[in-house]
Amino acid sequence: MQSDAPFDCLIIGGGPAGLVAATYLSRFRRRTLVIDAGESRAAIIPKTRNVPGFPDGIGGAPLLDLMRTHAARYGAEIASSSVLEVTRRGSVFEVDTALRQISARTILIASGAKNIELAFPDHDRAVKQGLLRYCPICDAFEVIDQRIAIIGNSSRSAAEREFLFTYSKHVTLFAAGEDALEKMEADGAGVLDIARSVRIGDGAILIQTDTGEHRFDTIYSCLGMKPRSHVAKRVGVALDETGAVITDKHQRTNVPFVYAAGDVVSALDQIAVASGHAAIAATAIHNDLRKA
Repeated sequence: MQSDAPFDCLIIGGGPAGLVAATYLSRFRRRTLVIDAGESRAAIIPKTRNVPGFPDGIGGAPLLDLMRTHAARYGAEIASSSVLEVTRRGSVFEVDTALRQISARTILIASGAKNIELAFPDHDRAVKQGLLRYCPICDAFEVIDQRIAIIGNSSRSAAEREFLFTYSKHVTLFAAGEDALEKMEADGAGVLDIARSVRIGDGAILIQTDTGEHRFDTIYSCLGMKPRSHVAKRVGVALDETGAVITDKHQRTNVPFVYAAGDVVSALDQIAVASGHAAIAATAIHNDLRKA
Protein backbone atom coordinates (compact mmCIF):
# COMPACT_ATOMS: atom_id res chain seq x y z
CA MET A 1 0.00 0.00 0.00
CA GLN A 2 1.37 3.39 -1.02
CA SER A 3 1.84 6.10 1.55
CA ASP A 4 3.41 9.56 1.73
CA ALA A 5 4.68 8.77 5.21
CA PRO A 6 8.41 8.06 5.56
CA PHE A 7 9.54 4.48 5.21
CA ASP A 8 10.69 2.96 8.46
CA CYS A 9 13.82 1.81 6.66
CA LEU A 10 15.43 2.41 3.31
CA ILE A 11 17.79 -0.41 2.38
CA ILE A 12 20.47 0.54 -0.14
CA GLY A 13 21.42 -2.65 -1.97
CA GLY A 14 19.46 -5.69 -3.15
CA GLY A 15 21.98 -8.44 -2.46
CA PRO A 16 21.71 -11.09 0.27
CA ALA A 17 22.26 -8.64 3.15
CA GLY A 18 19.68 -6.15 1.90
CA LEU A 19 17.05 -8.76 1.08
CA VAL A 20 17.39 -10.71 4.31
CA ALA A 21 17.14 -7.46 6.26
CA ALA A 22 14.02 -6.54 4.26
CA THR A 23 12.42 -9.86 5.18
CA TYR A 24 13.14 -9.38 8.88
CA LEU A 25 11.98 -5.77 8.92
CA SER A 26 8.78 -6.59 7.06
CA ARG A 27 8.05 -9.35 9.54
CA PHE A 28 8.64 -6.77 12.28
CA ARG A 29 5.81 -4.87 10.53
CA ARG A 30 8.16 -2.11 9.42
CA ARG A 31 7.49 -0.32 6.15
CA THR A 32 10.61 -1.09 4.13
CA LEU A 33 11.96 -0.15 0.72
CA VAL A 34 14.93 -1.80 -0.99
CA ILE A 35 16.72 0.22 -3.66
CA ASP A 36 18.51 -2.28 -5.87
CA ALA A 37 21.03 -1.04 -8.43
CA GLY A 38 21.54 -4.61 -9.71
CA GLU A 39 25.19 -4.71 -8.68
CA SER A 40 25.22 -7.62 -6.23
CA ARG A 41 28.26 -9.87 -6.67
CA ALA A 42 26.00 -12.78 -5.74
CA ALA A 43 24.31 -12.48 -9.14
CA ILE A 44 27.41 -13.70 -11.00
CA ILE A 45 27.94 -16.83 -8.88
CA PRO A 46 27.50 -19.85 -11.20
CA LYS A 47 26.56 -22.06 -8.27
CA THR A 48 27.05 -21.69 -4.52
CA ARG A 49 27.10 -24.75 -2.30
CA ASN A 50 27.66 -22.98 1.01
CA VAL A 51 24.13 -21.63 1.45
CA PRO A 52 22.18 -23.71 4.01
CA GLY A 53 19.27 -25.64 2.57
CA PHE A 54 20.73 -26.12 -0.92
CA PRO A 55 22.98 -29.20 -0.66
CA ASP A 56 23.19 -29.52 -4.44
CA GLY A 57 23.97 -25.82 -4.80
CA ILE A 58 22.08 -22.94 -6.33
CA GLY A 59 23.03 -20.24 -8.81
CA GLY A 60 23.44 -16.73 -7.51
CA ALA A 61 20.73 -15.23 -9.73
CA PRO A 62 18.04 -17.81 -8.77
CA LEU A 63 18.99 -17.41 -5.12
CA LEU A 64 18.46 -13.64 -5.34
CA ASP A 65 15.11 -14.23 -7.06
CA LEU A 66 14.01 -16.42 -4.14
CA MET A 67 15.21 -13.83 -1.63
CA ARG A 68 13.28 -11.08 -3.42
CA THR A 69 10.14 -13.22 -3.42
CA HIS A 70 10.63 -13.95 0.29
CA ALA A 71 10.98 -10.27 1.23
CA ALA A 72 8.08 -9.16 -0.99
CA ARG A 73 5.77 -11.82 0.46
CA TYR A 74 5.90 -10.05 3.82
CA GLY A 75 5.40 -6.59 2.37
CA ALA A 76 8.82 -5.23 1.49
CA GLU A 77 8.92 -2.95 -1.55
CA ILE A 78 11.79 -3.47 -3.98
CA ALA A 79 12.70 -0.90 -6.62
CA SER A 80 15.31 -1.18 -9.35
CA SER A 81 17.12 2.11 -9.05
CA SER A 82 20.17 3.78 -7.53
CA VAL A 83 20.67 6.31 -4.76
CA LEU A 84 21.95 9.69 -5.90
CA GLU A 85 21.96 11.75 -2.71
CA VAL A 86 21.00 11.50 0.96
CA THR A 87 20.18 14.48 3.18
CA ARG A 88 19.17 14.45 6.83
CA ARG A 89 16.20 16.73 7.55
CA GLY A 90 15.12 16.63 11.17
CA SER A 91 14.11 13.10 12.11
CA VAL A 92 14.09 11.70 8.55
CA PHE A 93 16.45 11.17 5.66
CA GLU A 94 15.48 12.65 2.29
CA VAL A 95 16.82 10.39 -0.43
CA ASP A 96 17.07 11.21 -4.12
CA THR A 97 16.99 8.11 -6.30
CA ALA A 98 17.08 7.71 -10.07
CA LEU A 99 13.29 7.14 -9.92
CA ARG A 100 11.96 9.53 -7.30
CA GLN A 101 12.60 11.21 -3.98
CA ILE A 102 11.68 9.29 -0.87
CA SER A 103 12.03 9.77 2.88
CA ALA A 104 12.98 7.24 5.53
CA ARG A 105 13.46 7.17 9.28
CA THR A 106 16.48 4.85 9.06
CA ILE A 107 18.93 3.72 6.40
CA LEU A 108 20.63 0.35 6.06
CA ILE A 109 23.64 0.44 3.75
CA ALA A 110 23.97 -2.99 2.13
CA SER A 111 25.61 -1.88 -1.10
CA GLY A 112 28.26 -4.61 -1.08
CA ALA A 113 31.65 -4.50 -2.73
CA LYS A 114 33.09 -4.71 -6.22
CA ASN A 115 35.75 -7.20 -7.30
CA ILE A 116 38.82 -5.75 -8.95
CA GLU A 117 38.37 -7.93 -11.97
CA LEU A 118 40.99 -9.74 -13.95
CA ALA A 119 40.86 -7.99 -17.31
CA PHE A 120 40.56 -10.17 -20.39
CA PRO A 121 37.93 -10.45 -23.15
CA ASP A 122 36.35 -13.74 -22.03
CA HIS A 123 36.04 -12.77 -18.36
CA ASP A 124 32.30 -13.39 -17.95
CA ARG A 125 32.35 -16.65 -19.91
CA ALA A 126 35.27 -17.90 -17.83
CA VAL A 127 33.37 -17.15 -14.59
CA LYS A 128 30.27 -18.97 -15.82
CA GLN A 129 32.36 -22.02 -16.78
CA GLY A 130 34.19 -22.13 -13.45
CA LEU A 131 37.51 -21.39 -15.15
CA LEU A 132 37.88 -18.08 -13.32
CA ARG A 133 37.02 -17.82 -9.65
CA TYR A 134 37.21 -15.14 -6.97
CA CYS A 135 36.52 -16.86 -3.65
CA PRO A 136 38.36 -20.01 -2.53
CA ILE A 137 36.38 -20.02 0.72
CA CYS A 138 33.26 -20.32 -1.43
CA ASP A 139 34.28 -22.92 -3.96
CA ALA A 140 37.74 -24.44 -3.49
CA PHE A 141 36.01 -27.73 -2.60
CA GLU A 142 34.97 -27.92 -6.26
CA VAL A 143 38.59 -27.83 -7.51
CA ILE A 144 40.08 -30.58 -5.36
CA ASP A 145 43.28 -31.99 -6.96
CA GLN A 146 42.97 -29.73 -10.00
CA ARG A 147 45.69 -27.54 -11.51
CA ILE A 148 45.09 -24.13 -9.96
CA ALA A 149 46.68 -20.76 -10.74
CA ILE A 150 46.47 -17.59 -8.67
CA ILE A 151 47.02 -14.18 -10.23
CA GLY A 152 47.73 -11.63 -7.54
CA ASN A 153 49.26 -8.28 -6.70
CA SER A 154 50.26 -8.55 -3.03
CA SER A 155 51.46 -10.87 -0.29
CA ARG A 156 47.81 -11.74 0.33
CA SER A 157 48.09 -13.92 -2.78
CA ALA A 158 50.65 -16.11 -1.03
CA ALA A 159 48.26 -16.61 1.87
CA GLU A 160 45.58 -17.61 -0.62
CA ARG A 161 47.95 -20.15 -2.15
CA GLU A 162 48.57 -21.66 1.30
CA PHE A 163 44.81 -21.89 1.81
CA LEU A 164 44.37 -23.66 -1.54
CA PHE A 165 47.05 -26.23 -0.69
CA THR A 166 44.35 -27.78 1.51
CA TYR A 167 42.59 -28.76 -1.73
CA SER A 168 45.34 -29.36 -4.25
CA LYS A 169 49.13 -29.77 -4.43
CA HIS A 170 49.12 -28.12 -7.84
CA VAL A 171 48.85 -24.40 -7.04
CA THR A 172 50.97 -21.84 -8.92
CA LEU A 173 51.23 -18.15 -8.16
CA PHE A 174 51.62 -15.46 -10.85
CA ALA A 175 51.99 -11.69 -10.58
CA ALA A 176 49.48 -9.43 -12.30
CA GLY A 177 52.19 -7.08 -13.61
CA GLU A 178 55.67 -5.63 -13.16
CA ASP A 179 54.82 -3.65 -10.02
CA ALA A 180 53.02 -6.61 -8.53
CA LEU A 181 56.00 -8.90 -9.22
CA GLU A 182 58.40 -6.51 -7.50
CA LYS A 183 56.17 -6.19 -4.45
CA MET A 184 55.42 -9.90 -4.20
CA GLU A 185 59.10 -10.89 -4.56
CA ALA A 186 60.03 -8.36 -1.86
CA ASP A 187 57.45 -10.01 0.40
CA GLY A 188 58.83 -13.49 -0.35
CA ALA A 189 55.58 -14.61 -1.97
CA GLY A 190 57.22 -17.25 -4.19
CA VAL A 191 55.71 -15.96 -7.43
CA LEU A 192 56.57 -17.89 -10.61
CA ASP A 193 56.27 -15.22 -13.31
CA ILE A 194 54.14 -12.36 -14.64
CA ALA A 195 50.79 -13.28 -16.22
CA ARG A 196 50.95 -11.33 -19.47
CA SER A 197 47.60 -12.51 -20.79
CA VAL A 198 44.83 -14.98 -20.08
CA ARG A 199 42.60 -16.86 -22.49
CA ILE A 200 40.19 -19.77 -22.54
CA GLY A 201 41.56 -22.91 -24.17
CA ASP A 202 40.02 -26.30 -24.89
CA GLY A 203 38.52 -27.20 -21.52
CA ALA A 204 41.16 -25.18 -19.68
CA ILE A 205 42.35 -21.66 -19.03
CA LEU A 206 45.74 -20.55 -20.33
CA ILE A 207 48.19 -18.02 -18.90
CA GLN A 208 50.82 -16.53 -21.19
CA THR A 209 54.11 -15.49 -19.56
CA ASP A 210 57.51 -14.47 -20.90
CA THR A 211 58.60 -18.11 -20.76
CA GLY A 212 55.60 -19.65 -22.49
CA GLU A 213 51.98 -20.65 -22.05
CA HIS A 214 50.77 -22.46 -18.92
CA ARG A 215 47.61 -24.57 -18.75
CA PHE A 216 45.31 -24.73 -15.71
CA ASP A 217 41.92 -26.11 -14.77
CA THR A 218 40.97 -22.91 -12.96
CA ILE A 219 42.38 -19.51 -12.00
CA TYR A 220 41.74 -17.56 -8.83
CA SER A 221 41.95 -13.80 -9.24
CA CYS A 222 43.40 -12.23 -6.10
CA LEU A 223 43.48 -8.55 -6.99
CA GLY A 224 41.33 -7.32 -4.11
CA MET A 225 37.98 -5.59 -3.97
CA LYS A 226 36.52 -2.16 -3.24
CA PRO A 227 33.59 -1.65 -0.87
CA ARG A 228 30.73 0.30 -2.46
CA SER A 229 30.74 2.85 0.33
CA HIS A 230 30.36 6.11 -1.61
CA VAL A 231 26.86 6.80 -0.23
CA ALA A 232 28.05 6.01 3.29
CA LYS A 233 30.91 8.47 2.91
CA ARG A 234 28.59 11.25 1.72
CA VAL A 235 26.37 10.73 4.77
CA GLY A 236 29.38 11.04 7.08
CA VAL A 237 29.72 7.39 8.02
CA ALA A 238 33.18 6.41 9.29
CA LEU A 239 35.18 4.11 7.02
CA ASP A 240 38.29 2.05 7.68
CA GLU A 241 41.52 2.25 5.66
CA THR A 242 40.09 -0.05 2.97
CA GLY A 243 36.93 2.02 2.54
CA ALA A 244 34.72 -0.46 4.40
CA VAL A 245 32.03 0.83 6.76
CA ILE A 246 32.82 0.65 10.46
CA THR A 247 29.98 -0.64 12.66
CA ASP A 248 29.41 -1.72 16.24
CA LYS A 249 28.20 -5.21 17.18
CA HIS A 250 24.62 -4.21 16.30
CA GLN A 251 25.62 -3.01 12.80
CA ARG A 252 25.14 0.64 13.82
CA THR A 253 27.47 3.20 12.25
CA ASN A 254 28.71 6.41 13.87
CA VAL A 255 25.76 8.27 12.27
CA PRO A 256 22.53 7.83 14.27
CA PHE A 257 19.91 5.69 12.49
CA VAL A 258 22.35 4.63 9.77
CA TYR A 259 23.35 0.95 9.77
CA ALA A 260 25.43 -1.27 7.51
CA ALA A 261 25.53 -4.97 6.68
CA GLY A 262 27.18 -7.37 4.26
CA ASP A 263 30.30 -6.95 2.15
CA VAL A 264 30.36 -3.16 2.55
CA VAL A 265 31.41 -3.92 6.14
CA SER A 266 34.86 -5.36 6.83
CA ALA A 267 34.15 -9.04 7.55
CA LEU A 268 34.31 -12.47 5.93
CA ASP A 269 32.67 -11.97 2.53
CA GLN A 270 30.13 -14.78 2.61
CA ILE A 271 26.38 -14.95 2.02
CA ALA A 272 25.94 -16.54 5.44
CA VAL A 273 27.80 -13.68 7.12
CA ALA A 274 25.82 -11.07 5.17
CA SER A 275 22.60 -12.77 6.29
CA GLY A 276 23.77 -12.71 9.90
CA HIS A 277 24.64 -9.02 9.64
CA ALA A 278 21.18 -8.41 8.17
CA ALA A 279 19.35 -10.14 11.01
CA ILE A 280 21.35 -8.21 13.60
CA ALA A 281 20.88 -4.88 11.81
CA ALA A 282 17.15 -5.36 11.24
CA THR A 283 16.58 -6.20 14.90
CA ALA A 284 18.58 -3.16 16.00
CA ILE A 285 16.64 -0.93 13.60
CA HIS A 286 13.31 -2.23 14.89
CA ASN A 287 14.30 -1.77 18.52
CA ASP A 288 15.85 1.68 17.92
CA LEU A 289 12.66 2.85 16.19
CA ARG A 290 10.57 1.61 19.11
CA LYS A 291 12.62 3.82 21.43
CA ALA A 292 12.73 6.87 19.14
